[in-house]
Amino acid sequence: MDGFLVSKTMFAACELGVFDILFLSEIPMSCEEIAKHLCTSVEGLETLLNACVGLKLLTAETGTGKVLYSNTDLSDLYLTKSSPKSLCHLLDFYSHCIYHCSYFLTDAVREGKSQHERAFGVSSRNAFDALYRSDEEMLNFLKLMNTIWNVCGEDVITAFDLSCFSKVCDLGGCTGAIAKQCIATYPKQQVIIFDLPKVLTMAKQHFISANEKRITLCEGNFFEDSIPEADLYILARIIHDWSEEKCLKLLKKVYSVCKSGGGILVIEAILNDDRCGPRSSQMLSLIMLIQTEGKERTSTEYSHLLENAGFKNIQVKRTGKLYDAILGRKCTDL
Repeated sequence: MDGFLVSKTMFAACELGVFDILFLSEIPMSCEEIAKHLCTSVEGLETLLNACVGLKLLTAETGTGKVLYSNTDLSDLYLTKSSPKSLCHLLDFYSHCIYHCSYFLTDAVREGKSQHERAFGVSSRNAFDALYRSDEEMLNFLKLMNTIWNVCGEDVITAFDLSCFSKVCDLGGCTGAIAKQCIATYPKQQVIIFDLPKVLTMAKQHFISANEKRITLCEGNFFEDSIPEADLYILARIIHDWSEEKCLKLLKKVYSVCKSGGGILVIEAILNDDRCGPRSSQMLSLIMLIQTEGKERTSTEYSHLLENAGFKNIQVKRTGKLYDAILGRKCTDL
């Protein structure tokens, strides 16, 4: 019953900068000291800090006669903006977008469709049009996507040995986080990032250095435009956004341009075949319901989609983390 308050407690502390100020101080701080730095009320902040202690996001020392607060190791790692594994951008998106959309979950269940327009009062063809309304909103979304793959990218790229693929195309690769993981893991790979022109413009400004010679940017809409020929296509968090019809259309298109002997790597949060877990995948499926026309799927469903598109020898690897990997091959012509 209190789950939504647990989330919002963490979101609020992160947004206010509680974890950042404690990380920078390097010594425990009192509520009064933290409140002065963050320009908050002492009374309100004390209530929030104590809730964070209860959630094991902070620790509290009382031996000096007053309470002194510090970050836990996990908070230092994931909830501070300066950490390489910071989740702050992801939490901000959950707080200001997902949390707000979830108010309309009941309506989404009744109607079986996205509630993004109802939640934000903006008419759009899909959630991505709404997320990309302004440069600021687009940058925030790209930052959260970068966050996800900074934390999970290595697990999914190393789930299979991809060294046999020399030319890779990351469809919807946005910030290049997956592409960077590929070239770091496989020294001979060249990676094409295929995404919308406005996304790639933003990526060049904030995420992709001109010195990264093994990464090429290619502009286009993967539903409407031609996609480059490659040995391996990566679709990370792409399939779960769309209906069965659109997924099959895209996968068949990928199959048609994939080199003989090449493959496709689908990266998603896979549901168990009985759909009774993992909980993280179930929650993501609810997010898909309220925000997109897609859903999370089982390994059997993903395999069927790939097989119906023409791919063979489907393999599924569970990483034990949030995202899993599915590899399909385009069999060599006889």
